[in-house]
Amino acid sequence: MRSLRRFFALAVLGASLPLPAPARAADAGFEAFVASLWPEAREAGVSRATFDRETRGLEPDYRLPDLALPGRPATGAPAQPEFVRTPADYVKETTIARLANEGRRLSQRHRDVLDRIEARFGVPATMVLAIWGRETDFGRSPEKYDALRVVATQAYAGRRKDQYRTEFLLALKILDEGAVTRKDFRASWAGATGLTQFLPSEYFGHGIDFDGDGRVDIWHSVPDALASAAKQLADKGWQAGVTWAFEVRPPAAFDCTLAVPEVRRPIGAWLAAGVVPLGGRAPSPAERGEPASLLQPEGLHGPSFMVTKNYFVIKEYNFSDLYVLFVGHLADRIVTSRGFTTPWSASRQLHTTSVEAMQKHLARLGYYHDKIDGKAGMLTRSAVGAYQKAAGLPLDCWPSEAVLSSLDAAR
Repeated sequence: MRSLRRFFALAVLGASLPLPAPARAADAGFEAFVASLWPEAREAGVSRATFDRETRGLEPDYRLPDLALPGRPATGAPAQPEFVRTPADYVKETTIARLANEGRRLSQRHRDVLDRIEARFGVPATMVLAIWGRETDFGRSPEKYDALRVVATQAYAGRRKDQYRTEFLLALKILDEGAVTRKDFRASWAGATGLTQFLPSEYFGHGIDFDGDGRVDIWHSVPDALASAAKQLADKGWQAGVTWAFEVRPPAAFDCTLAVPEVRRPIGAWLAAGVVPLGGRAPSPAERGEPASLLQPEGLHGPSFMVTKNYFVIKEYNFSDLYVLFVGHLADRIVTSRGFTTPWSASRQLHTTSVEAMQKHLARLGYYHDKIDGKAGMLTRSAVGAYQKAAGLPLDCWPSEAVLSSLDAAR
């Protein structure tokens, strides 16, 4: 009888306690998608044991930017600072100065390795140091995302599914080869990983064992990471002995719509047309014959730059003019304390969705012929200038609220 009373007491107590929260429902579509990739993973050289171990319990991360989820607005690029911050805020002097000081210290610490990298690949030591500094603050700011989860999510729900399908398979291959543990396989929201931020495809395409330990380790080995960054630039066409860019002052009558990559002239021809080098950096006699373009990141509001082929090689590392300016300027500042001669203005950067709307308007009117991506790059700024001239607006080649309002009214 006592045991029966105990049974009923426990039953009553159990009924009064809150029920445990139900397990979160698995994303069946994502699980089926990942499972369907096994034949491709096997063909890429991934073992079944690795595939099962690394994909077991793998979940998508729908908080990532650049996703296109059915029934929900695209998350776009708001989390990528290169495309939503003003140049003045992105290329901030206090940040550049701090990183330059650290770069000088590290250039001495790793002098032998950097000399060998420069001799082998023709890429200045300061340039690979600057990439390291910009990407991970010289290793002090490791990325917070699980790399495999990022590339799997982007492959399933991103706006570049085909690209990330390959990155996911190659991420599995990295883990299968034991190049890095899953715990240390951290990445940006876009899947770039390591001290100098490589996508898995870049790891296999450009990674190099420079410390001679028999493995390519861009996560822990400074020689491997820096040499791999130099090799990537060299593989993409870096031209030894040529600067990446230098600051200039264009002539007063310069048409800002000509500040596009397609307008290329020998540096000597630009100088003869009235472009003046600033900051004490003049092109060498050998450089005067090099083709170059004029770049105005803030239209007519901020500094102007003469940019060479090497500028666009850096841009293949990260497709952003501000990224290239940051890295290139930081590389220069590791050698000299001289900052920009022309100050950046306090211009406001339009939100990605506003730039996207502007690009659609400009494309409809025949001024813009590139991707609708919400990124105010060279071609967008030139198209803005062409529209400003046609509409009788003040010409500055800067995507502003005033230009967007005029375009809205012209519909």
